[in-house]
Amino acid sequence: MNYILETNHLSKQSGNTYRVNDLSMAVPENCVYGFLGPNGAGKSTTLKMILGLIHPNQGSIKIFGKVMNSANRLSILRQTGSLIENPGGYGHLTGLENLQIIQKLKGVSEAEIAPALKTVRLYDQRDKKLSNYSLGMKQRLGIAMAILGNPKLLILDEPTNGLDPAGIQEMRQLICSLPKERNMTVIISSHLLSEIEQMADQVGIIHHGRMLYQGTLADLETQGDNLEDVFLEMTGGKESL
Repeated sequence: MNYILETNHLSKQSGNTYRVNDLSMAVPENCVYGFLGPNGAGKSTTLKMILGLIHPNQGSIKIFGKVMNSANRLSILRQTGSLIENPGGYGHLTGLENLQIIQKLKGVSEAEIAPALKTVRLYDQRDKKLSNYSLGMKQRLGIAMAILGNPKLLILDEPTNGLDPAGIQEMRQLICSLPKERNMTVIISSHLLSEIEQMADQVGIIHHGRMLYQGTLADLETQGDNLEDVFLEMTGGKESL
């Protein structure tokens, strides 16, 4: 199996507390990888280290076969899209105008904008001002920004947070379509088992900064009577169903 991302014994310490502790993960190519864990488990910290936004105290990160370091960081990030926290944008500009800004910053062809808008199902809303977009539309526009340049890897941190059921369904369908439509690997973090169940091919479960399980959901389910019981036993709580 070919892996697009590998971390080895990754740790991040804040004072005397380990936000991430000796975490090793391997993400196969062309899959949706669900990074699952309760709030505060270390998901966002891990993703920020993968993107080079913060530096680990220990361990290494390899993406596209390259070690993430100062020499390789820019070449890696050119092939990586991300949506961490809420998407930015200018409310007085249209969705199209916001994408044109990102397109120029990334140095990619303007011809990529229309396909990106169609992928996230916002092409017909491209001339509407961002201030008139719903939260779900803003999240999808954030993904359109992230996929400009057609990156090999897309990293999404809790992209369904705050969305209504219709928005969650739209986001779910979009994420599941990306590996086939754009030959893209997607890492999606969530604290909701029910969401990851409906999107992911592979899953990694993190709790208190440590990786507890990595593999398929089907293999995880064989460890107990049902998936919910296995997950609850691992994480010791009911907030993540």
